[in-house]
Amino acid sequence: MLTKKSLLGVAALSALALNAVPAMAQVTAGSQEVHAYVGEAFGDDVTDRRIGGRTPELDDDVTYGLRYGYNFTDAWGLELSLGQTNTAVTGLPGRDTDLDLTTFDVDAVYHFNPGGRFVPYVLAGLGYASADLDRPIAGTVSGVGPVRIDDDNGFTVNAGVGAKYFVTDSVSLRLDARYRYLDKVVDRFDDSLNTFETTFGIGYQF
Repeated sequence: MLTKKSLLGVAALSALALNAVPAMAQVTAGSQEVHAYVGEAFGDDVTDRRIGGRTPELDDDVTYGLRYGYNFTDAWGLELSLGQTNTAVTGLPGRDTDLDLTTFDVDAVYHFNPGGRFVPYVLAGLGYASADLDRPIAGTVSGVGPVRIDDDNGFTVNAGVGAKYFVTDSVSLRLDARYRYLDKVVDRFDDSLNTFETTFGIGYQF
């Protein structure tokens, strides 16, 4: 039967054994990562004018995509992201119009605690956004008259925070939240958009 002293001794030996195990660096210089993600994108006003008495808005919807990262050092990395959001423009005369938004980003990533299994990070970068409307937006603008507005492309800026948790030395789970600025998604009466994205992903490091 184990006594109180025996239990204390076992606990002390266990703690020493755990401390003696070398920590594997989870993010290392020269490593590469690929990630697949899915999440939610939160929209903003699409135009700076009212169309038919209402301001069109980019709807909140599902976003998904792929990311590739290369770590130059344990802390610093560069990440390329290709994202897709199949959303809609709401608040239009008549029915909503589907809008597919494709984004391509180049981000600098800084990892905190790169030697642990839990690795928080911050990132920021620039990119390109391409919008594809299902049909042009048609309506009346005060002081202008009837208008027809089509989709357009522009630059995007994003910045965010997140964390990777390494389930194994190669496989990680990832949570990410970022602010995204979109220059425009339509070709007339355009308004810059301030949007947000929250995503969950799974990654593989090699």
